[in-house]
Amino acid sequence: MGQSVSRDDFIWTLTEQPHMSRREAIVKKYPEVKQLFGVDPSLKYVVSSMVLFQIFMCWMLQDADWILILLEAYFCGGIINHAMTLAIHDISHNTAFGNKHPLKNRFFGMWANLPIAVPISISFKKYHVEHHRYLGEDGLDTDVPTAFEAEFFTTSPKKLLWLALQPFFYAFRPLIIYKKAPTDMEILNAVIQISFDLGILYFFGLKSLIYLFFGTIISMGLHPSAGHFISEHYAFKEDQETFSYYGLWNLCTFNVGYHVEHHDFPYIPGRDLPKLKALAPDFYDNLHQHTSMMNILTEFVMNPAMGPYARLKRKPRVDQEFYGNYQLFEYVEGFLHHIGVYRLQKFAGNVFDLNNNEKKLN
Repeated sequence: MGQSVSRDDFIWTLTEQPHMSRREAIVKKYPEVKQLFGVDPSLKYVVSSMVLFQIFMCWMLQDADWILILLEAYFCGGIINHAMTLAIHDISHNTAFGNKHPLKNRFFGMWANLPIAVPISISFKKYHVEHHRYLGEDGLDTDVPTAFEAEFFTTSPKKLLWLALQPFFYAFRPLIIYKKAPTDMEILNAVIQISFDLGILYFFGLKSLIYLFFGTIISMGLHPSAGHFISEHYAFKEDQETFSYYGLWNLCTFNVGYHVEHHDFPYIPGRDLPKLKALAPDFYDNLHQHTSMMNILTEFVMNPAMGPYARLKRKPRVDQEFYGNYQLFEYVEGFLHHIGVYRLQKFAGNVFDLNNNEKKLN
C-alpha cells in the first residue's frame, strides 16, 4: 500500500491531439455521421424530471434521521447529482437547444445546476471549451493535475485521499492554473444557485440542504460515479490519450463513458454516442477501453505506474486570456436602448457641449 509511483513527470508529447484527424477520417469514410449532429430532444425532460425529483427528496427527508440523510445522499442523491454534473457537461455543448440558442442552453444549465447546491454550470462551460480545444496543453487544460498534486499524491493511501478530494481540486485547480475574470453569467449563476439553496433551507431545513450538498461532494470523490474522472484521460496505455468506458454506469452519466467518441465529435449528444461507435467500429474497437468503474479506481490506487503524473501534456500553442465572453451585455445594452437611456445620455451630452461652447464664445 505504501509503494510510491514510478513516474516523476508527466508524459510530454510533441504530437497533436488525435481527435481532429480521426474526426476527419470518420467523416470522409462515413459521411452519414453528420446525421447524428445536433440536439437531444429528450434532454430537457430527463434533466427537469431529475431536478424535480431532488426537490421532492428534500421534502421527503426534511425530518429524517441524519444516518438516513447521509445514506440517501450517497446511494441516491449522489448518483443523481453526479448525473446532473454530466448533464451540464452535455448542455455545455449546446445539445439541449442547439448552437443557435446559446443563451437558452446556459439558462437550462443553471436549471440543471440547482440540485448540485454549488454554482458550477457557467464556469464549467468556460473552462471545458479550453479542454477540448487545447487538450493536455500546459496552462490551458485545467483538467490536468497541478505539479503539487502529482508530486504529493504518490503512494496508494495518498492517491486514495486524492480521489476523495477530487471535487475540491476540480473547483480550485482552475484558479491556480488558468485564472479568468468572472463573467456576468457566472455571477447570475451564483445568485440563482444561492437563492435556491436558501429556499431549500427555509422551506425544508438544514437536513435537506446537507442531503444535496453532501451528495454532490461524495459522488465526485469516493464514489463509482467518479471513476470517469480517471478513465477519460489517465494513461492506462501510454500511446493513447483518451479512453472510453463501456459499462452500465453510462446509464447514469449521459454516456460520458464514450469519451473518445465525445472528443472526436463534441457536437453529437451523449444519447447518440453509442450510435457513433456502432457506425465506425473500425476506429474504436482497437483502442484500449474500460468496462468496470471499480477496476479503474482500484488500478489507479494500487498500480505504481498510475497517479496524477499519468497524463499526456503538450507545450501551449496560445497565451492565456483573462477576460471572457459577457453574454448578457448585448441584451442589457438592447434593453437600455429600448427604454431610451442612450437617447437621454446623448441629449445630456449635447446640452453640456452647448454650455461649454457658449463659455468658449464668451
